[in-house]
Amino acid sequence: MKITGQMLIGSQDVTGTQAAIRGINPATNESLDPPYNGGTPAEVERACELAAQAFASYRKTSLEQRAAFLESVAKHIEALGDTLIERAHQETGLPVARLQGERGRTVGQLRLFAREVLRGDWIDARVDKALPERQPLPRSDLRLQYIPVGPVAVFGASNFPLAFSVAGGDTAAALAAGAPVIVKGHSAHPGTSELVGRAVREAVKECGLHEGVFSLLFGSGAEIGQSLVKHPVIKAVAFTGSRAGGVALMKTAAARPEPIPVFAEMSSINPVFLLPNALAGRAEAMAKGFVQSLTMGAGQFCTNPGLVIGLKSPELDAFIKAASEGVSNADSATMLTPGIFSAYQQGVEQLQKYGEVKTLAEGKNNTALSNQCQARLFTTDAASFIAKPHDLGIEIFGSASLVIVCDNEAQALQVIDSLEGQLTATLQMDDKDVDLAGRLIERLELKVGRILVNGYPTGVEVCDAMVHGGPFPATSDSRTTSVGTAAIYRFLRPVCYQDVPNAVLPPALQQENPWGINRRES
Repeated sequence: MKITGQMLIGSQDVTGTQAAIRGINPATNESLDPPYNGGTPAEVERACELAAQAFASYRKTSLEQRAAFLESVAKHIEALGDTLIERAHQETGLPVARLQGERGRTVGQLRLFAREVLRGDWIDARVDKALPERQPLPRSDLRLQYIPVGPVAVFGASNFPLAFSVAGGDTAAALAAGAPVIVKGHSAHPGTSELVGRAVREAVKECGLHEGVFSLLFGSGAEIGQSLVKHPVIKAVAFTGSRAGGVALMKTAAARPEPIPVFAEMSSINPVFLLPNALAGRAEAMAKGFVQSLTMGAGQFCTNPGLVIGLKSPELDAFIKAASEGVSNADSATMLTPGIFSAYQQGVEQLQKYGEVKTLAEGKNNTALSNQCQARLFTTDAASFIAKPHDLGIEIFGSASLVIVCDNEAQALQVIDSLEGQLTATLQMDDKDVDLAGRLIERLELKVGRILVNGYPTGVEVCDAMVHGGPFPATSDSRTTSVGTAAIYRFLRPVCYQDVPNAVLPPALQQENPWGINRRES
């Protein structure tokens, strides 16, 4: 399959008229062909018009039809073969093996949602049958199901060109819910986005769905994205990216005549707590695992361990020494874009300006390649962090982390209280640390979406129980997740049917339960 540099609006290939964007090989700063001319509000209007038309039929597809569509998308992405991997490698600098794994995750989560659709539990069908003889008042026949909210706008992420992009988790969840999707492709990997977009469109055609079920738009700057969020057809937004970008979309969505939810995943530093008995037994091993997690993929993960907290002790000193040696020996890695590299450098320089912060180690730097992330490790004391949490606790997107040395347990608890919302928190602990771990978890569960023990936060399993979310600014809505089957609920809303005749009830609520789904009945 060839790439053309065009937007995909329903079944049509559309050449934009605005400023062009190009993919860039971040290892060499080489611009890649073809150019992608940006769209205008007119293209947004056309995509939204088609999505509105598609919603009428797509939301009424059977469970089998919708699951077959998701399976078809996965099949067509796989059929792209090496073409997809090679283009993604050119545009992101990510290793081929990493991209192959990410493709596996992408098609895997599409198939996971296909199975979830077939189960039907997400419909949450509830039937409270009429009680005409009840005293003092009879009860009506009441039935509830969840239905899709309407067309959804999805913004592709920079750091996952497949799994959080055109056909990533947000798109999969929305399509599973019965919502047409309009994707704003990320400017960092437009060719990759077009290839995947064409695979989705092939699946739309193969399954006989309305062309407006899927569209892909491009555009530099904020015009396309803002126009998309403002459009009255769009009923929800999914975004993965910077805090500034997410907040801007939230403000736009809230200012609409009809405000809509924005599910934005934005900023997290993912604290790691080193408990005393674990440190006493395996400080060096923990340091090795930490450095591996910190430097994986140049640290370009939303779950990168950007903060480490421990109680002052010789064992913590041993961890710091081993971690510093590991960071010093770490090879540099190509960052996704020149812009991300520049932001990383600025973040590091900003943290180094604070007198309370000491640089412990800097990684190697390969000067033969461009946009190289040198790992960094810093340290400060707990009192300084508690006094300036918004300065010292900034997210630095890349392989940088800050070690906080606490005088006692009370300070560790104060550090937790000073933190903003996070995606994850990790406890490195042994059996003798259980009491302290319990006290920490009581505080941490109010701050994070996922608590790990004796692991590291990088690596997010796509499954039923996963939560990839957390209080602001980790996400814009802590009640949801962007990974796992529960992500479908972001794009659903409940409807109650009171005394509606069986002949006109939706299948999930009909007396004979033709879909055979689990229902709560009373």
